[in-house]
This record gives sequence, structure tokens and C-alpha cells, in this order.
Amino acid sequence: MTYQELDSLYRLPFFELIQRSRAVHEKNWPAAEVQLCTLLSIKTGGCSEDCSYCAQSARYNTDVVPERLMEKCQIMERAKAARESGSTRFCMGAAWRGVREGTQRFEQVLDIIRDVSELGMEVCVTLGEVGPGEAQKLKEAGVTAYNHNLDTSREHYPNIVTTHTYDDRLNTIRNVQDAGMSVCCGGILGLGESTEDRLKMLEVISSFNPQPESVPINSLMPMPGTPMAEEQGVDVFDVVRIIALARIAIPKAKVRLSAGRTNLSEEAQTLCFFAGANSIFYGDKLLTAKNPAVEKDLALIDKLGMTPQQPNRDQAAPAPDEAKPLEPAATQEAASC
Repeated sequence: MTYQELDSLYRLPFFELIQRSRAVHEKNWPAAEVQLCTLLSIKTGGCSEDCSYCAQSARYNTDVVPERLMEKCQIMERAKAARESGSTRFCMGAAWRGVREGTQRFEQVLDIIRDVSELGMEVCVTLGEVGPGEAQKLKEAGVTAYNHNLDTSREHYPNIVTTHTYDDRLNTIRNVQDAGMSVCCGGILGLGESTEDRLKMLEVISSFNPQPESVPINSLMPMPGTPMAEEQGVDVFDVVRIIALARIAIPKAKVRLSAGRTNLSEEAQTLCFFAGANSIFYGDKLLTAKNPAVEKDLALIDKLGMTPQQPNRDQAAPAPDEAKPLEPAATQEAASC
């Protein structure tokens, strides 16, 4: 969708916008299902990047203690526990700038992915920047989807991160799509951005060809020690409006209510589901931030008459629209770690 189209929708009266997004949701997602995802930080802290919202950056004095890549046996235990608790997608995140073919740590990650993929869950990873070769190996190892968020608009991005560029992120997404993987790509609300920045971010994400398979909508959880520590929270109605717009602009994607969900009441989460969210991160922690307890999540899902979505390991990546240019275009060679 164009910025002008998104802006027109955003300016609608709240209930009219929600009615429109609900109609799109019911057309594309008729079953009352929610995808339950578990996110595990398999390598925490010590990251060389300067993302100003992230407690894992080595540049900031935070409470996060750097840890090496977890042992495979520990990761498998967590993955099996996630499956037993009802998760259908297991997401693994590593605090790196990126990964590179031929390195020991990349081979270790590929070995972990192969074993996790045998558990029957969908497998998502977020490892930073990847080139064409790394993307192909991840696909062959069993990755279902690769997460790489845009965070905000191109214009606002240099205010948030300076150690890599917006085009670096677009190049990684293009490499992932060219390898045949699905893309999980969203953003973060509350980074000091304007409404215009939020709409421009959605404009770019909705222009991907193919569109993302899932779109996480995060609300900043200010982390002590980071430059964003004093940022104010995001108004819940702003969150709902962006979820509604994401549902309309990217109708076949799972829209994930992600970081910041701990700050939302059950009523607010319900409004997000009604507006088009149909995926959540589920479990005890979301990388380095707390997440609602499993039992509380299951109780709300049951209260709403929703059911967990079943995993689909055989799902194909969304097909490109031949009538559209392949965006995002790889305008420069992706950087490696």
C-alpha cells in the first residue's frame, strides 16, 4: 500500500478502521486461531551494534550479562518444553551483527537448526545480516522463516542505529526471499518516531515482493542503560491502529502482538486480536524482556473462544507477485559479520 492510502486509513474514525481491518481479517483468516510462538535467546549480549533500544549492545551499561552460544542440548530441552506447552513455532535469536559461511559458529547454528526442525514445529531464526550463501544454507537446514525487522522508517532509522543502514536490512530480506524462505518483518513503536514514520515503515513492508509471512508489532520496553531508557510508553490505541493497518496492508500475513504485551491489559490484547493480530510470543521471556505467563495466555485464549494454530512445517514461502518489481531491491552487497 502507498503512504497516501495508509494515511487515509489511519485518519478514519477508530471504529470504522477496526471494522475494515476486521473484515479483511475474517476474509483471510476465517478460523478463530492464534499462533503461539516461543522465542529463545541462544546467544545473549555482547553485540557490536549500537541499536539504541537494545540491552544486548556491548556499547551500553545494562544488566544483561553476555553469554556464549548455548549448548545444543540446552536449546533442545527448551524447544521440547516449548512444544509441550503448546508452541507451534520456535524462534531462536542471537545477538550478532550477522553470520558468515565457513565459520564455526554458523556451522554450530546450522546443526542446532537441523535438530530443532525434527521436532515438528516451525523454525524461525534471527541472526542479523545474512548473504545469499548463508540464506541458502539456513533454508536447507530447515528454517521456516527468517526474522529481520525494519524497526522504523528509512528517515528515522539513523536516529536509532548507526552501525548498519536501512539498505543493509533490505539486502538481508532480499537474500532470504531469494533463498525461498519466508520473511518475518515488522517494527517497534515508541522509538521517538512520528505517525508518519510508522506509516512509512508499513508502506515499505507491504511493498515487499512477496509480502512477509508474518509481521511482528512491538512496543518499546525501555531498558535501563540504553539511550531509549527514558522513552515513554505507546498509547494502546496507537498500537491497535497500527495492527489494523498491518492487517489491511498485508492481509495474508500473521500479525504478531510482540514485545510490550506485558503492558497491555486483557481487554487491550482482546482489542488487538479483534483488529487483526493472530500471533503472539508465548512463554516466560522475550529475549531479555518478560512475557506473560503461559497459563495466563492460555486462559485468555480460551476465554475468547480461540484455539492455537497448528504448525505447518510444509508451508511454502509466499510466492512473488509477477506484476510487481522484486522489492526490497538489493542496492548494495550485504555486509557480513
